[in-house]
Amino acid sequence: MVFIMPLERGRDVLHAKVRSGIEEVKSRGAFIIAVAEQGDRDDERYADVMFRRPECPTLMSPLVDVVPLQLFAMDMAEIKGYDVDKPRNLARSVTVE
Repeated sequence: MVFIMPLERGRDVLHAKVRSGIEEVKSRGAFIIAVAEQGDRDDERYADVMFRRPECPTLMSPLVDVVPLQLFAMDMAEIKGYDVDKPRNLARSVTVE
């Protein structure tokens, strides 16, 4: 499972809930991939694979978190042999008003 660890500063309640969710699925044998801020060293024990992102303002963190996940998805698709430039079952839709 993939988790985005929210910043601990300013979002303590949400951070604790995500950690609790990770512990629950990990206890059931899930493989955990997490994205966390570089300064959060406490989170490493919760994930099997950890992607680190640079520190940024709280409101910008969702935009910064998406980048490693997009690269991860692209790498996984290439490993599986999918053409990342021409995804299957993708249809164009044009709406004319």
